[in-house]
Amino acid sequence: MRGGGRFHAAAFVLQARRREDSEPGGDGPRFGFTTTRKIGNAVERNRIRRRLREAVRTLAQGHAQPKYDYVLIARREALAEKFESIVAQLAEGLDHTARLRANPRQRNAHPAKGPKASAANKRQGDM
Repeated sequence: MRGGGRFHAAAFVLQARRREDSEPGGDGPRFGFTTTRKIGNAVERNRIRRRLREAVRTLAQGHAQPKYDYVLIARREALAEKFESIVAQLAEGLDHTARLRANPRQRNAHPAKGPKASAANKRQGDM
């Protein structure tokens, strides 16, 4: 999901991107889930996916933006994390991606990163 917002949490990584009007899917938000074989066997992956799905069902109504696609990339920590913590992390992630939508410049607000910053750091070191 290139070109969208991203939020890293202990239990998952949340990616969000606005759908174009020409894309199918209606007006509501859509959610996708990714669990790789690296995080466990099939039973563990399915349990993680069920926990994340339930967290989305619990929260999506009040926090998810319409016409947005969300992808939750599961982490192994989602198995041991308390469910309330997963829900809180998801709420924070959905709110974070909504703030990015409201202020796109916030996405690139890291002054120490990027080619211009490295050139400035070199100049400061020369002085």
